[in-house]
Amino acid sequence: MSTLAHLFPIKILPEDIDFMGHVNKSRYLNWVQEAVLEHWRKLAPPAAVASRAWVALKHEITYRKPAFLNDADVFATTVLESIHGARAFYETVIKRGEEVLAEVKSSWCCIDAQTLRPARIGSEITAYFFPKSD
Repeated sequence: MSTLAHLFPIKILPEDIDFMGHVNKSRYLNWVQEAVLEHWRKLAPPAAVASRAWVALKHEITYRKPAFLNDADVFATTVLESIHGARAFYETVIKRGEEVLAEVKSSWCCIDAQTLRPARIGSEITAYFFPKSD
């Protein structure tokens, strides 16, 4: 069971471009992080957003095509696939229009913002991400 896709628009900036004239591959991971964190802030209750933070544990990225400075209509579509304890598993696809630029599978650990220790995502928060269908 996965949540609805979260669409994250991407604006390519001059500082994203590497010596070869396209977006540096490391920038794709920044976009994934921004998309995942925006998804959390959009759906989680305000108290959970204020008391928790996320750290990336693992990214598996497949680059399909390069992105360039003047590209328009670039976006990341991120889907929360599952939550287990303090871990969340996402799939993010970065596209230019209908063209897939990169595909990313990532895992994240939720932490308590004060103690910096792993923080379990209970059913009271999970329900915001995986609503019951009638």
